[in-house]
Amino acid sequence: MKKVDLGGIALEYEVTGDGEPVVFIHGALIADSFRPMLEDPAFADRFRCVTYHRRGYEASTHSPQPVSIADQAGDCRALLCALQIERAHVVGHSLGGVIALKLAMDAPQLVRSLAVLEPALVLGVNGAGYRAAIARNRDRYRGGDVEGTVDEFLRARFGPIYREYVERNLPGALEQAVRNAGNAFEVDMPPLADFGFSEREARTITQPVLVVLGAESDALWPRFGETHRALLAWLPHAESYVLPQATHALQLQNPRDMAVALAGFLSRNQMRRS
Repeated sequence: MKKVDLGGIALEYEVTGDGEPVVFIHGALIADSFRPMLEDPAFADRFRCVTYHRRGYEASTHSPQPVSIADQAGDCRALLCALQIERAHVVGHSLGGVIALKLAMDAPQLVRSLAVLEPALVLGVNGAGYRAAIARNRDRYRGGDVEGTVDEFLRARFGPIYREYVERNLPGALEQAVRNAGNAFEVDMPPLADFGFSEREARTITQPVLVVLGAESDALWPRFGETHRALLAWLPHAESYVLPQATHALQLQNPRDMAVALAGFLSRNQMRRS
């Protein structure tokens, strides 16, 4: 990966393919989670794909303090500016989905379309329980049980057999998750727990939005279904997609179907059709 200095913040990034630009914002722990999906023929030479490691991940600049969702969105905006990309499709998974929504709110002129893969919003009747889970993960991490904290975090979201399919589709992913645990639990999670998003904010996002839910996610944790339904009701131009045979791992668990669905959505919302 290359590295770019964005005024004191250095981010690792990679650009592949040709066509309209699409930027991918990863979630917590596994920074390369989009790789299996982007290797699918559905994306080959159809889009200019920009992936990057968010602040604190791998060799990107690490922060000793929590980084706000607004600053995370600002990092993505600065990266696109450095790459001289004036407008892009934006795809975000989990925490990356929250950052993508914030980017669309703060810089709407930059976002052509939006795809949010189970964005990790804290809202509704499940919000309090979600905040409590975030706090428990942080406390367990601070107690020194790094691998146990990562396992608890992923098991709650990816299901009990996650190790099998994650390692099959992205070898080394779990080692990366443990390596990035400090950043996830100390830098990413506190601002996420405090980030407010309601119908009022959603109504300001007027771009086409693909709202993705894993078919098996709601059975693991009802907050996934609650968030999905809320976004479909609140966003002015939302389109639902339920990914078969998938939990919150989504593109790591069923990269083929996710690639086809996402490529189809992006193609329908290319510049010539806007």
